[in-house]
Amino acid sequence: MAGFIFDMDGTMVDNMMVHHRAWQIKLAELGLPMDLEEVRQTIHGKNEEILARLFGDRFSNEDVKRIAWEKENAYRRVFISELKLIDGLGDFLQKIQNKGIPMGVGTAAPQENVNFVLDNIYGLRNHFSTVVHAGMVTKGKPDPQVFELVARGLDVPLKDCLIFEDSPIGVETARRAGCRVVVVTSSHTQEEFAHFPNVLRFIEDYQSVDDLLV
Repeated sequence: MAGFIFDMDGTMVDNMMVHHRAWQIKLAELGLPMDLEEVRQTIHGKNEEILARLFGDRFSNEDVKRIAWEKENAYRRVFISELKLIDGLGDFLQKIQNKGIPMGVGTAAPQENVNFVLDNIYGLRNHFSTVVHAGMVTKGKPDPQVFELVARGLDVPLKDCLIFEDSPIGVETARRAGCRVVVVTSSHTQEEFAHFPNVLRFIEDYQSVDDLLV
């Protein structure tokens, strides 16, 4: 592979349940109560897209920004004490770097959350030459724009990149980009990916993936 592209939430750090709980609380405040399974199935993409999908044009642009900020601030406040990489990822990133394979991050997370993860885990940001977050794209996943921008930053053909994802939406994004995917089963079961032809492998963590570097 010419390059490796990593999603962040649920792929590098096991934080999706914290996101889901933060969204559950915020949606209840907005008059749209959901159980956690409904949240898990419904919440994906950029915050602006999520709110538009659930509420239409109910909120002004300023309200959307405020709601998104409140939700993300609650997430960061809760997750800071639990922030760590999925097992084996630190060593795997170092091995990729030692082989000279460029790496990037392509995520639907806002810039504040990306900085929160990359800057609070020692040395993590140094592994990635390109980072693309929600504020840098005009179309959220499953549009492949985020991965296209990462590949451009890595200066490698997108079709020659291996993508690491954790969600069906992320895998669909990779499919549209013409890429194969390694799926981290931190927040979804293998059965939820049964219809995707581009899944190379399922992993629970990164402790037995060195053969991907061959």
